[in-house]
Amino acid sequence: MKQYPTPPFPKQPQAVPGSQAKMDPTPDCGETSYKGSGRLQGKVALITGADSGIGRAVAIAYAREGADVVLAYLNEHEDANDTASYVEAAGRKCVLVPGDLSKRETCLELVKKAVAEFGRIDILVNNAAFQMTHQSLEDIPDDEWVHTFDVNITAIFRICQAAVPHMKPGSSIINTSSVNSDNPTPQLLAYATTKGAIANFSAGLAQMLGPKNIRVNSVAPGPIWTPLIVATMPEDQVAEFGSQTPLGRPGQPVEVAPIYVLLGSDESSYISGTRYGVTGGKPIL
Repeated sequence: MKQYPTPPFPKQPQAVPGSQAKMDPTPDCGETSYKGSGRLQGKVALITGADSGIGRAVAIAYAREGADVVLAYLNEHEDANDTASYVEAAGRKCVLVPGDLSKRETCLELVKKAVAEFGRIDILVNNAAFQMTHQSLEDIPDDEWVHTFDVNITAIFRICQAAVPHMKPGSSIINTSSVNSDNPTPQLLAYATTKGAIANFSAGLAQMLGPKNIRVNSVAPGPIWTPLIVATMPEDQVAEFGSQTPLGRPGQPVEVAPIYVLLGSDESSYISGTRYGVTGGKPIL
């Protein structure tokens, strides 16, 4: 319980979307610690928001569990190349696909490239997200509200719609929701609203795809130490980030990755329509 950093953290403002390489302390995505055991051997995974943070941790874990990986990201090329190096070091194939997921054509092209490279998608992890902090409703720009929905939930719909025809029975879709889905932070109103939508979408889609034997679940992380935090939250909140949890610290991405491994593996063959919290002790409903 004491092996990971605790607040207070130094001031470290960054521009959106943020760079993991510039964070202090550097997030632990399992680069040196995650050990695989072949639980995803031979599978093909498409992961969005995979350059850093939770996406990077999932990519590293998946590769070490035996999966080839398609990494989708916005424009953080340095972080993405670093993530790819860990995937390839695990002996797995890695395809990098940059692009803005708020655009429909980017979502469709992402799936097209994954299928062209591997012929199928066994695990789809919709993890990319955007957020900004605002103190009042009046402060939220209309275009930012729309952009948050386009990235966080509309992209998931578009990617799932394009990917499902290329997913065989036994495949898995995992969508990243948040503890904000049922306990919203008011200063993250747009983000929290989309995370509630993701939880609902996942539960409904699980029922829709059940007859195809495609499982759908969502993961609800609590405060996890990622570039999104330092790039979108006020410095005073960053300094104390995670201190409000029962464990008194933020989670590290490597601590979230194992639930994505379970949900992507055949071990979870009867798990669908469920949301899993990784919250440092803060309950989800």
